[in-house]
Amino acid sequence: MGILFTIFTFAATVLLFIIITFLYFIFQIYSGKSIKNPNYAPVNGTVFRQLFHFNRLYDYQTEVARKQKTFRLLAPGQSELYTTDIRNIEHVLKTKFDNYRKGKYDQDIVTDLFGNGIFAVDGDKWRQQRKLASFTFSTRVLRDFSCSVFRRNAAKLVRNITEMAIVDQIFDMQVSFIFY
Repeated sequence: MGILFTIFTFAATVLLFIIITFLYFIFQIYSGKSIKNPNYAPVNGTVFRQLFHFNRLYDYQTEVARKQKTFRLLAPGQSELYTTDIRNIEHVLKTKFDNYRKGKYDQDIVTDLFGNGIFAVDGDKWRQQRKLASFTFSTRVLRDFSCSVFRRNAAKLVRNITEMAIVDQIFDMQVSFIFY
């Protein structure tokens, strides 16, 4: 009888701990998030809701983004903002960039991957990187580069198709497009 009572007590304690933890997370998610405040982007779910769509998370997020161009996702202790609205993206990346600093924490995370490039710096360093990038990625430069790449790959593709046609061999066009 004593062992049965011990097992029951342990199970009840674990269950109580899980319930208290869950309630704590729910409280953290919904407290102080300005859920009904019209000055904030609308809320479209929580991190727990995303767990239900874990196997198709990217498709789910795409569906949500098609319905609402800008929305918030609530998480314990924070709220994440998602946007696909081009005006908001331009506002963050160009118009009011100084209002959205990456901060030391984010810079430390991405510096190993991006170095001190445009994706890892703020302020004057970012402006300098952006100015350099704007010359590199101008319409004319991109057009000239893409045209030369297209011509070179198109010539290889035509040569490959011609060789297959000469020997009257059947081939998969999709595979050819992948390589060129």
